[in-house]
Amino acid sequence: MGLPTSQSTVELPALPRLTTTVPREYVHRASFAEVFLTGCTAQDDLRFSLTGQWPRAHTLFTSPGGGSHDPLLTAETFRQAGMFLAHAELGVPLHHRFVLGDLNYTTALQNLRIALSPTDFDLEAKCTEVTWRRGMASWLQLELSIRRQGNVVAHGSGSFGVIQQGVYKRLRAARKPWSGPAFDIRADRAPLPPATVGRGSTADVVLSPTDSPTSWLLTPRLDHPILFDHADDHLPGMVLLEGARQAASALVAPRTMTPASASSSFRRYVELDRPCWIDITRVSPESGGMMTVEVTGRQDDETVFTSTITGPVG
Repeated sequence: MGLPTSQSTVELPALPRLTTTVPREYVHRASFAEVFLTGCTAQDDLRFSLTGQWPRAHTLFTSPGGGSHDPLLTAETFRQAGMFLAHAELGVPLHHRFVLGDLNYTTALQNLRIALSPTDFDLEAKCTEVTWRRGMASWLQLELSIRRQGNVVAHGSGSFGVIQQGVYKRLRAARKPWSGPAFDIRADRAPLPPATVGRGSTADVVLSPTDSPTSWLLTPRLDHPILFDHADDHLPGMVLLEGARQAASALVAPRTMTPASASSSFRRYVELDRPCWIDITRVSPESGGMMTVEVTGRQDDETVFTSTITGPVG
């Protein structure tokens, strides 16, 4: 039996469209494993329906007992959604940089339980404010919500500014030189015991102790595969959020605090070559075993970010 002649045609079945992640570059991630969005459909110019999936056993964003997704996973997903929409739907080139203005989330902890399969979710995003410049978004305010099988997992908001790469380089080159004592995150890293901050590994601890029981030095591992998924010239916003939640847990150790909701504001970049202090500035007990903690980050005697966290203590 010979090969088909040139006149012969072979009808091949159409390949089904398979699920994959969105391009990692759109969410500023180097590892495909850290991309949690899988698709997007525009409902109109300012409303978008996205899909995504969380793994069953993420090495960082999982509760200490392994039974639930960490609430900070919703913050990271909101961050990815904002950057993805800016690039894919709102005209922002991939080489432009972002400034995180604020990021807020509230979770339904009972809907963060890990099941027998990865967590597929739907994310609704609405642009409540967009500033346009030369055909692209230069400022973006979003309202976001995540549902899992129809149940609300989290809702919140975020704002992002966009900076052209050339402008970013000039701004970073013009920053004031550090005039204080020599500081090296690697050399000055003396991490707290993991159990005191709700973590299972020393590698995941981002705080080092000070002489004050309500103040810590922010000293993450600069080669952490998730918090530093790609190299940058400043501490990422998610490192600051992790520092805030670890401070809240350190305050109540040996118990831990689950950051069920958080409202965070970022005022400027946190530099790598000078110390950043994480301070507890307010503690308010709530009903039902809940607690609200206000955390402030300080660098060069200036407030660089604030985060108000509420959650159960157990």
